[in-house]
Amino acid sequence: MSATERAVGLVNIAAEAAADKLAQEIIAYDVSDQLVITDAFVLCSAPNDRQVRAIVDEVEERLRKEGGVKPVRREGERDGRWVLLDYADIVVHIQHEEERGHYGLERLWKDCPQISLPESAQGAQRSEANGA
Repeated sequence: MSATERAVGLVNIAAEAAADKLAQEIIAYDVSDQLVITDAFVLCSAPNDRQVRAIVDEVEERLRKEGGVKPVRREGERDGRWVLLDYADIVVHIQHEEERGHYGLERLWKDCPQISLPESAQGAQRSEANGA
């Protein structure tokens, strides 16, 4: 089983919204074979709490307008370090770059297939990742 077309469409909307707010290292995984509660995860990060919040706001607005969905659950917004937006079909993780490095969700889900994102939705790469 793989992520539904609907889930992939929502992933693309969320990823493009995050990229528009300069999210870093946007990646999506098809977790449908591993989890029964959702089809896909979107991961992205930002260098500060304020930008995390801006990305959260943009993702929510675009998924509401373009995808016709609202989150069924929202966690972590008060601290602005790791916000989880649960849309049932997809879960969007927006992390401060320190949390992303510490928790390493990519390591946990590396065996799941990646969902290809449009070039416009891939986001910026951190300078450390580019070897700069």
